[in-house]
Amino acid sequence: MTKEEKNKKSNSYTAENITVLEGLEPVRKRPGMYIGSTSVTGLHHLVWEIVDNSVDEAMAGHADKVWVLMQKDGGVSVLDNGRGIPVDVHKTTKKSGLETVLTVLHAGGKFGGEASGYKVSGGLHGVGASVVNALSTKLVAQVYKDGKIYEQSYKIGKPQGQIKVVGKLDKDEPIQHGTRITFYPDDTIFETVKFNFKTILEHLRSQAYLTKGLHFVITDEAEGLTYQYFFEGGILSYLKQFNRNKKTKSQAVYIAKQVGDVALEVAIQYTDDFEERILSYANNVYTPEGGMHVTGFRTALTRVINSYATKNNYVKESEKLTGEDMREGLSAIISVKLPNPQFEGQTKAKLGNPEVRTAAEAVVGEALEIYLEEHPQEAGKIIEKVILAAKARMAARAARDSVIRKGVLEGLALPGKLADCSESDPAKCEMYIVEGESAGGTAKQGRDRRFQAILSMRGKILNVERARMDRMLANQEIKNIIIALGAGIGEMFDVAKLRYHRIVIMTDADVDGSHIRTLLLTLFYRYFPDIIKNGYVYIAQPPLFKVQVGRDAKYAFSDDQRDEVLKELVKAAKEKKAANKKAKGETESPDNQAEVSTVEETTGGNIDGIKYSIQRYKGLGEMNAEQLWETTMDPAARVMLQVNIKDAEKVSEIFEILMGDEVAPRKRFITTHAKAVKNLDI
Repeated sequence: MTKEEKNKKSNSYTAENITVLEGLEPVRKRPGMYIGSTSVTGLHHLVWEIVDNSVDEAMAGHADKVWVLMQKDGGVSVLDNGRGIPVDVHKTTKKSGLETVLTVLHAGGKFGGEASGYKVSGGLHGVGASVVNALSTKLVAQVYKDGKIYEQSYKIGKPQGQIKVVGKLDKDEPIQHGTRITFYPDDTIFETVKFNFKTILEHLRSQAYLTKGLHFVITDEAEGLTYQYFFEGGILSYLKQFNRNKKTKSQAVYIAKQVGDVALEVAIQYTDDFEERILSYANNVYTPEGGMHVTGFRTALTRVINSYATKNNYVKESEKLTGEDMREGLSAIISVKLPNPQFEGQTKAKLGNPEVRTAAEAVVGEALEIYLEEHPQEAGKIIEKVILAAKARMAARAARDSVIRKGVLEGLALPGKLADCSESDPAKCEMYIVEGESAGGTAKQGRDRRFQAILSMRGKILNVERARMDRMLANQEIKNIIIALGAGIGEMFDVAKLRYHRIVIMTDADVDGSHIRTLLLTLFYRYFPDIIKNGYVYIAQPPLFKVQVGRDAKYAFSDDQRDEVLKELVKAAKEKKAANKKAKGETESPDNQAEVSTVEETTGGNIDGIKYSIQRYKGLGEMNAEQLWETTMDPAARVMLQVNIKDAEKVSEIFEILMGDEVAPRKRFITTHAKAVKNLDI
């Protein structure tokens, strides 16, 4: 082919170059567009899509029970006692209603307004069931209707024959009408196809709170576990559960009203926490990024409390409180139901309907005004909490500004305890936070100075779970961490200015080390969550043991691994010994072929004539620089855990239990999980 022909071919762009994906092909080609990701989060999204359809039946008044079964064979089955997906032939697709719903994108019973039977619905994109079908190696749909059981099977979204009747319903059967969908996720699409029972439980519990009168039965067939959820109190019960480990500062306020087609439910309560905690839902779909319903709620809250505080002389007209003050310690659950929600993306992270903001602001504003006027004692508690937050905000700002001013006056000098690296690209830099001068000195000697910085800490930092920012900034060790990170704090925090994209917590493998690690994680979670969300926080995994046989040595990170490493080294030494004897014409005695048993002696000994020694590291300072480098700091050989936030609500709860003021929840947690603790060093 000549150069001219090549240029002509490369420049040609015709209709032949356009690929058309038909049916469910787009879903398999770009699954992330429909379920967010192919990680374990996307895997569970398949369950949510099918469950949402059953919940929609309940919200329309056609179902009151949903069964979810995690099967032994890896499949998930969802059954409801709703009307059952239509099985008659659809006039447009010429297929049954069931096959249409499961094979055609944007086909469902939720587009026709009230005529469809769904006044409100979470699954309004009409892609949920068909997407699950496309991403499953096998899906079996059963419809219970008109005294018959209809069934149709699919493989990777393609029907395996026509819908057929496979049985009849006896009059004494508990299910006379409804739909059962059983599916098996495709392991060529997902990173894992193993479902987490606890994740499913927590999601369905929230659904039960949000839909009064809906009864969930969830079963793990492999473990033989069954849970049932049914909450008559709705979101008020949800709020009580949400605040169960908090000290409340006011009674719960419940607001419910319908404005046009928008029905709003809100439950509010103040606690002694320093953070705002809001769970928002639209048509029972969790909206983690909030949206118009949250914006309207916040606007009304700020306006009404400010007005009440000014009118009743709690504050002067010129000293208006901010929205930040109103929301400190606020726990709220917001649930809105409307005919045509505008979600951002198929994963429905944010609600965009502008009419919802107007409705939420009006409903919450009116109800809260009446409540404050009718409950002056409760109003006083709320205003007292808000004013205290305002004072703390001003004190924190002054403390933060002093830290920033100090940095400016010192020429943005880094802490003296920071041994910085020479690399300036944050993506290539990492900072190890190390406790103690001894460990810090060893780490400084063992590091690669080009890209590894070491920040030594003295003792344990302040527990920031129960401390405001002004008190936190008075702690010198925390100030050193903030200045070393270089991204600011509070309103001035900017993750783009972070000086290191790997922040490694490296503590001793004992109780004190675990405590220090927890304190540091609390600091990052409460004040620098974006650093964790971006995947910049890591936990180093220094070894617990050095096992040596002759000149061969290996490191172990647990008792079990220590035993396995010792067996491996002894076996290798015995084979080497036997080979040497064979070379000399000698024979190996039967005793020396015995299996190596579990190690009883943890410092050293003799197994079948093979001497060994075991060194237990109680602290990083006991390692020399070379050992610390090759076991914990060398990128080519080290093991590190990346810290991430999979469930913000659960993470917050655990931090509150472990680091909060209440002793009873912490005691219960320790008692429950004590047996799972290994390598406890007391």
